[in-house]
Amino acid sequence: MTELHERLWDFDQIQPGQSGTQTVVQLTAEHIARYAWTAQNKDSRYVTSGVDSEFEGKMVAMPTMLLTYAPLLRDNIADNNGFVAVEESKTARRQTPFAKCEARWFKPVFEGDTLTGTRRVLEKFEKRGNKFVTFRVEANNQSNEKVAHFDYTCIFSYAKGQRDVPVEAGTAIPEIIDDNTIKETVNIADFVSFSSSNVGDVLKPLTISESAEIMIRKNDFTLAGKYKPSNIHTDEDFANKNIFAGVVNSGPATMSYVDQMLERNFPLSAFYNGGSLLMRAITPFRSGDTVTFEGEITSKNDNSSEKSIDVRVKGTNQRGDLVSLSDATMVFEK
Repeated sequence: MTELHERLWDFDQIQPGQSGTQTVVQLTAEHIARYAWTAQNKDSRYVTSGVDSEFEGKMVAMPTMLLTYAPLLRDNIADNNGFVAVEESKTARRQTPFAKCEARWFKPVFEGDTLTGTRRVLEKFEKRGNKFVTFRVEANNQSNEKVAHFDYTCIFSYAKGQRDVPVEAGTAIPEIIDDNTIKETVNIADFVSFSSSNVGDVLKPLTISESAEIMIRKNDFTLAGKYKPSNIHTDEDFANKNIFAGVVNSGPATMSYVDQMLERNFPLSAFYNGGSLLMRAITPFRSGDTVTFEGEITSKNDNSSEKSIDVRVKGTNQRGDLVSLSDATMVFEK
């Protein structure tokens, strides 16, 4: 029998500048609604045209939908450079989990837009014995305007014995959001304004629970790249062999919950005017867990170029563990 040889795209083989192929997605109203459902978002703005008064009734995408219409696709970058991604390996398969992601938006994204995504390795680095790779993904619309980009950092290797990951999960059974769910109407008058806000103000929180069914539905909703039925979000056997010792939700899923919490407090234009969101994953978000996302205004910036508010958002589970730590900048005027 012939021995299988693979050019594995491991940390030593990765180099800044390695890029993948372009992806093109024609965004539809159904895409926008389905993404909101996977984010457990009942906001009527993502289901019905004419609801969002900020954008003249156009159906606009949730900001973090960026990670779906212009996905990372590590396997695509590996393949385009003559390698096999470790997630796709037949001889040494393993995951490279989410560590953090920082996104920034420049233009709103609407139903009917054609979105071109490009992806490349931005940098690789070691920190306290851990090995990380950061990827840059950019998205342009049909007018070749840059609508957004994100820097996505993966963990390629943990330092041995550095952390002990808990395996116990919660017992929550969340509602499955779909077209039959009663939607919530957002009142723009309830949003935080720049003039009325103060440093130290506490924002309206959001509490979200996870389930295996929701994780699978999130994984199944793909607009570009290969569908992957087996990973640490859907495959218990495979997940047990990786660092988290069981299935966990994806970093982009948790990021969509932070997005949703911010949407309850700020207008969507505060994202799309040049706003940003950095989320760091701290503790795995497991099936059955319930996480509450709480935010506080940390600073206000009023200068000649823009008016903006900085926010710190902490996601804490039912055990009191910090699940995620996020920093957002919401831009009101440019």
